Amino acid sequence: MKNTKDLIMEALLKNSDKYISGESLSDEIGVSRASVWKGINSLKKEGYVIESKSGSGYKLIKSVEDSGFSTYEFIHCLNTKYLAQNILFFQTIDSTNTYANKIAEKSEEGTVVLANEQTNGKGRTGKKWISEENVGVYFSIILKPEIPLSKASFLTQIAGASLCLALNKNNIPAKIKWPNDIIVGGKKISGILTEMNAEIDRINFIVVGIGINLYKTSFDELSNVATSIENEGFEIEREKLLKDFFEIFERLYSEFRKNSIVETRKTLRDYSAVLGKEIYLINNGEKEKVFAENIDENGNLIVRDQMGIIRTVFSGEISIRGLNGYI
Repeated sequence: MKNTKDLIMEALLKNSDKYISGESLSDEIGVSRASVWKGINSLKKEGYVIESKSGSGYKLIKSVEDSGFSTYEFIHCLNTKYLAQNILFFQTIDSTNTYANKIAEKSEEGTVVLANEQTNGKGRTGKKWISEENVGVYFSIILKPEIPLSKASFLTQIAGASLCLALNKNNIPAKIKWPNDIIVGGKKISGILTEMNAEIDRINFIVVGIGINLYKTSFDELSNVATSIENEGFEIEREKLLKDFFEIFERLYSEFRKNSIVETRKTLRDYSAVLGKEIYLINNGEKEKVFAENIDENGNLIVRDQMGIIRTVFSGEISIRGLNGYI
């Protein structure tokens, strides 16, 4: 449920070209004039420039947030029913996944923890995700699906498909490297980490964490495997990409909860960076050459080994590499 401050900001944004009186604000959002006054002052303390004019009312002059990201303005233009309708923004945080796990039980489904920088970003298989300020976007989504535990890992595939579609919608030729990476120009620009809190017979919550390299230009020892959108010669607007992603993710996730994965599975296949290729499966340092055949209904990779035997590969601790490079 939105608080008074959120409702005031929505009203100011909707009337951004004119003044709106305290009485009109009071009537529109259903609170007292005193509550409107308190809400306006609270927004001013957060850095929003709101002009008060006697006889006219209030007008939003300028939105100010540390990284240039305004949760109020973003949510106002977001076309989702519940996903990212509550965003907790941090200029700096240790890990969005860690924080999301702490607050998940008492948070509504679809709550997003978003940061401009992570000091201890988490990657798959215990690796660290480098998350410098102002060069990427790092966020975690809290989900509470009523699904069997065996289907939980498919949420990583939904996130990957959603981000790939959002990037391509913005003219960035992204592909999906199974199970959890998004690549552009043959290198990684994004990783996905899904964590689950569950009991024997039920899921309490799932946190899907995503890090995206937007503007980073130097990768040092990772230059052969990692890159950014800008580094590959493409332009991207952070808020537009997030908007597209959240809207697509809500659609695919809602279909998944209705036992439909048609669009997700088609996306995983159509935009796969591994299907139809010989690749290396790497497990505990050992490499095995296989041919990537398909992706099954649970998001697992179907491969054919050197003996011609068809096998199902589960994500687990498996990594994938191309025969002559990252992929």
